[in-house]
Amino acid sequence: MKKIKIESFLDVYPSKDALPEAISSLMDAAFEAREKAYAPYSEFLVGAALLLDNGVVVTGNNQENACYPGGLCAERTAIFYASSQYPDAAMVSMAITARAKDKETTVPIPPCGICRQAIAEYEIKQKMPISLYFMGERGEVLKSDSLENILPLLFTSKYL
Repeated sequence: MKKIKIESFLDVYPSKDALPEAISSLMDAAFEAREKAYAPYSEFLVGAALLLDNGVVVTGNNQENACYPGGLCAERTAIFYASSQYPDAAMVSMAITARAKDKETTVPIPPCGICRQAIAEYEIKQKMPISLYFMGERGEVLKSDSLENILPLLFTSKYL
């Protein structure tokens, strides 16, 4: 038996204000989307903004359902809409922000596992990484240069 070591490297920005201007604007769009989330059960609001290579910004937010598996996360809402409406556009960057209604979120909130797998599908499809910026409602922003960086050992179609 042997062990392998898997590492991820993330850039840390002290706040949204430290982001490059274009990414700060993308995060602003995610903030706006977050406030439109439908989250009556978890009261955890998530917004995502996705920049496409054609300059279009697509936003999404979490949409909950009393039948919990029927809901959809912000990241997948944005990605699926972008893919359906702009199938030839590459996804360049995604900004994600989350906040709870009952407490302040000051740590970066990453995509959940299902969203990571969905984002990975589009990185593979377009043969190009999608940079991810994620944060709470305030505080540090983490940047991953690609989804694969935060989801090593991807499950891909090569296994099917």
